[in-house]
Amino acid sequence: MVVLNALGRHKPLGLQEKNRKEIPMGRWAGIILSGGLSTRMEGRNKAFLTIGGQTFLDRIVATLSACCDEMLLVTREPEYYTGRGLRVVTDILTARSALTGIHAGLVHMQADYGLCVGCDTPLIKRGVLRMIMEAAETETDIVVPASGTFFQPLCAAYAKRCAPVIEKQLRDGDFKIARLFDRMKVKKVPYAQFRTVDDRLASFFNINTEEDLKRAQAGDIPDIA
Repeated sequence: MVVLNALGRHKPLGLQEKNRKEIPMGRWAGIILSGGLSTRMEGRNKAFLTIGGQTFLDRIVATLSACCDEMLLVTREPEYYTGRGLRVVTDILTARSALTGIHAGLVHMQADYGLCVGCDTPLIKRGVLRMIMEAAETETDIVVPASGTFFQPLCAAYAKRCAPVIEKQLRDGDFKIARLFDRMKVKKVPYAQFRTVDDRLASFFNINTEEDLKRAQAGDIPDIA
């Protein structure tokens, strides 16, 4: 299990000083979203499923904490995560959606930018996260992997200034992340660029079913086109 301090900060900081020049100014938070119903997993909490003897949650924390100054986990069931050394926060707004979780993470974080990752993507690679971070620019609100009209909004970077825009959208009853992209300055990073650090794009493989889990445990990851 990866243990962080009471503020959810990893020690030593993942962004070592020698690498700061490669990353935009400001601090980064790792935001793990654990709010799905897991209906296709018979209600089992995906955060505690395992690959190679390590839970999805521990794998993701280890990867994110190597890149970020601060760590948060957003959930509607905080009682399941006590004693794990993570800073756990809950949704601020009531609508159940991924956008609600992103909003909560951005509001609660102290950093300038948040790397948002779903707890069902335990194969996320550090190199993929760093490429997203390196693509961010001062005027960029969101950095997201993209292929044509397909996006990976739960493996993406969001500036803290997105929070009030997301809140208004949610209060208007609009839960589509894609429509947030229409309102913000978005930088799309082509899938092809990520293949240099993750050849089959396993970082984007969502484990939603028992079959997905078996494939991931066996190392049989389908190529993400």
